[in-house]
Amino acid sequence: MRSLLTSAAISLAFTLFLTPVFLRWFRKWGWGQVIRTPENVHNPSHGAKRGTPTMGGTIFIAGTIVGYFIGSYAGNNPPTVSGLLVLWLMLGFGVVGFIDDYMKVRHQNSLGLSGWRKILGQVLVVVPFAVVALNFPNAFGQTAASEYISVFRDIQVLSLFALGPVLGWLLYLAWISLIGTAASNSVNVADGLDGLAAGSGIFVVGAYSLMAFWQNKQMCADVLDPTVQAGCYAVRDPFDLAIVSASFVGALVGFLWWNAPKAKVFMGDCGSMAIGGVIAALAIFTRTELLLVLIAGVYVIASGSVILQRAYFKITKGKRLFLMSPLHHHLEMRGWPEVTIVVRMWIIAGLLAVSGIGFFYVEWLSRV
Repeated sequence: MRSLLTSAAISLAFTLFLTPVFLRWFRKWGWGQVIRTPENVHNPSHGAKRGTPTMGGTIFIAGTIVGYFIGSYAGNNPPTVSGLLVLWLMLGFGVVGFIDDYMKVRHQNSLGLSGWRKILGQVLVVVPFAVVALNFPNAFGQTAASEYISVFRDIQVLSLFALGPVLGWLLYLAWISLIGTAASNSVNVADGLDGLAAGSGIFVVGAYSLMAFWQNKQMCADVLDPTVQAGCYAVRDPFDLAIVSASFVGALVGFLWWNAPKAKVFMGDCGSMAIGGVIAALAIFTRTELLLVLIAGVYVIASGSVILQRAYFKITKGKRLFLMSPLHHHLEMRGWPEVTIVVRMWIIAGLLAVSGIGFFYVEWLSRV
């Protein structure tokens, strides 16, 4: 418990008190937000945001890493493969987003990496993550990831390796890549208003921290025969997952102090993609991959509205389902104040995250 609380507190203090220092550096380096012209036309209030320091995701990425390592060693819980892999996906996706942000700032336009280049970069980060996650078992034979698709735990009939090792590895890598890219890009789409993505991320990652902590209390005594204990979880390093997610939540809370409306700093793509990477890694390692759709539902709503808008536009040959996508921009066009939209999205994020925890707990109760 000492590691968990220490890591969260250190990460919180890092982003809360050091963000002004980073902002001075960002202004000196010219890291100011670039606003797309069409968006500026349709949303005049966004024009005032031009020049606001961006790439703030680097702040909570650094805060998470510092808090995690200090907390882990302070509580005599050295980092594990699972925790380090979460950091890998966070940092890797953050680098892809940073490149995109830097190209925008450097050329002073909104054209950074193309969509497919972003996905290619994310896949290049995910593949080594997936390979390592299914290797290097601990003393009980557990690996960080699993060869099964999961909801609350592994579904034994949904084995990705049922058709042999070669096809199995291809399916496994494709599945993990889908989770990683979908989560990362969904958060990226949701990052359109001050504090929306960061505040929602606190609820989502906080939910995973609670579930990982619960799994640590209900670990199987014999992972080779999980039926020995009713409702136990055959998950590797759940307490370390709780530590790294608590550290990330602490970093987001401190960052939100400066990112909430009216934002003094934007997280940029490096921040939104990093959030998606952490969420994806936690869903994979806690064996709650499909439950992710509910827990991170606020991000699913954002990306889903974009998909619906494009599909409806093509089907109807030019008509629009929303005034502007994603959904939060549609609400802006309807005259909703930015603060109202953000707070209500936080409420939705909290309700969906709590609902996911509730279903997770009910499933455990049904087994015991």
